[in-house]
Amino acid sequence: MSTPSEAAPHDVDLAHARWWMSSYSGGANDCVEVAALGDHAAVRDSKDIGRGPLLFSKAAMRALVGGIASGAFGEHRG
Repeated sequence: MSTPSEAAPHDVDLAHARWWMSSYSGGANDCVEVAALGDHAAVRDSKDIGRGPLLFSKAAMRALVGGIASGAFGEHRG
């Protein structure tokens, strides 16, 4: 089994990944972190980085972030 610092699914190398944490987290390690990896983006839980990241294509990540920003994933009312 690979460790988070070695490789993610699909053999994406995480050895030199630069992880970014939201400025809204307050540094309390209670949010997610994101790393850009060429054609992919990785997302991991800052409280449990040993679980390994989720891997997305850059297009899927853009769609997710765009949907969140536009409110597409807000509360369902109806």
